[in-house]
Amino acid sequence: MDHDEKLVGSGEYFVVKAKEQGVQVFGLTRGKDTRFHHTEKLDKGEVLIAQFTENTSAVKVRGKAIVMTKHGVIDTEE
Repeated sequence: MDHDEKLVGSGEYFVVKAKEQGVQVFGLTRGKDTRFHHTEKLDKGEVLIAQFTENTSAVKVRGKAIVMTKHGVIDTEE
């Protein structure tokens, strides 16, 4: 089992909490050609709990938000 298979199997969760209206969260595909496959728009105070899957390898957050993972907390304003 290689590193990618372990990551897919782990299904790690992450949390995005919007600090302003209209925060956008984009899911990006796994594989040879990375593409957007899902978009969510959050209002101030809304929380999105999501999971990496065999289809989702990365996430892009646009706007003021707090992103929480098992690796730590990231504030997009810093």
